[in-house]
Amino acid sequence: MNEQARRRPSKTYRRPKKDPVRILAFEALRAVDERAAYANLVLPPLLKKAREAGDFDNRDAALATELVYGTLRRQGTYDAIISACIDRPLRQVDPPVLDVLALGAHQLLGTRIPTHAAVSASVELARVVLGDGRAKFVNAVLRKISKDDLDAWVERVAPPYDEDAEDHLAVVHSHPRWIVSALWDALGGGRAGIEDLLEADNERPEVTLVARPGRVSADALLDTLGEESGLPGRWSPYAVRLTEGGEPGAIDAVREGRAGVQDEGSQLVAVALANAPLEGTDNRWLDGCAGPGGKAALLAALAAERGAHLLASEKQPHRARLVERALAGNPGPYQVITADGTRPPWRPGVFDRVLVDVPCTGLGALRRRPEARWRRRPEDLEGFAPLQRALLREALKAVRVGGVVGYATCSPHLAETRVVVEDVLKGRGGPAAEAEWVDARPLMPGVAALGDGPDVQLWPHVHGTDAMYLALLRRTA
Repeated sequence: MNEQARRRPSKTYRRPKKDPVRILAFEALRAVDERAAYANLVLPPLLKKAREAGDFDNRDAALATELVYGTLRRQGTYDAIISACIDRPLRQVDPPVLDVLALGAHQLLGTRIPTHAAVSASVELARVVLGDGRAKFVNAVLRKISKDDLDAWVERVAPPYDEDAEDHLAVVHSHPRWIVSALWDALGGGRAGIEDLLEADNERPEVTLVARPGRVSADALLDTLGEESGLPGRWSPYAVRLTEGGEPGAIDAVREGRAGVQDEGSQLVAVALANAPLEGTDNRWLDGCAGPGGKAALLAALAAERGAHLLASEKQPHRARLVERALAGNPGPYQVITADGTRPPWRPGVFDRVLVDVPCTGLGALRRRPEARWRRRPEDLEGFAPLQRALLREALKAVRVGGVVGYATCSPHLAETRVVVEDVLKGRGGPAAEAEWVDARPLMPGVAALGDGPDVQLWPHVHGTDAMYLALLRRTA
């Protein structure tokens, strides 16, 4: 063998190709896992930086967003499929490797990306972020996954419905089993309803704007957007729905604070409280858990139309600053304070209307924060329970006799909704509150399927909103 032959490598090394879209999606998933971040907070600055660097156009941004949210929503299903393709427990696979595998699985099973492109792009990503050795493992696993479509895989890895209904639904619809059970209890009914709800949790929600009264009307906002970019809300008179691809940040009314991004369910809660019938004075309103400020901004605008004053209170200073930003420019009188609603600085019995949108598990917004389903645990309910009851009790003390309190949560879990209200009214864990139910259903006119009342539970699959809960109570003594 001559000298030149001895020096020639057996295989030419090829540098991995850097794909900005998939690298960004991987970085977002790592932030969600390592820092317990939320994708809706992590992704926008990453996309902005990529656009400014000239690496992204709108099509790239849309693909990166789909890869991140689609992977998070279907994580449970993909984990079950990946487990069936490896020879070790899933927990023994390094988290960065799992993220690359899940991204690859979503491209193969949840998008229209061709099989060869999904596998090759994922392997290239693995070479860039993991190294050649682990890229071979990624390649082997994804080639196994690529042999079947999603339906075939689900049939293989999910237990039969007749043998274990909750576990079947958990795998098929990618929710932890305990959440499936809790949602089923709250929803009631048979299989069709719970499957519709779980599937709705896995769909990308519409972006909905709120036109803040006195500053811009929904009609004016629609005229500005045009028929191709905006649609009227389904239920709220202040709602405008953006069509697919609409960018709220590009709308003047949003930048100027005359409108905001707010789910229609949240709008309905604020409007119902504002329209609850009262006798006597109606000039002092309180939002006792005001952060980050969406409901407070709508309440402040509605209060201003009647000459009423809104006090917006938030315990966390950084969230109180968000409330101040949301209310900036409101034409009517308002005040934002940093205070603990369980140890309030205000005198009792001085408000006519009070809203407490209490801290909760957030199980009603899994469409928007899909990673929350994998973070929450059943024991979290016990942690929130004392706070929820304390906030409702103090809200009932803060309102005058004859005034109305709205108790709201972005969770349909019975332990965070009706059970809390009934415990406070019946004196479980404290003195019984002297208050009576107000039927909230007539205060959401035109909204279908509101149940037997007097409280209201909204649903993603029924109303197209987050699963907001509202109970209205009138203080009687």
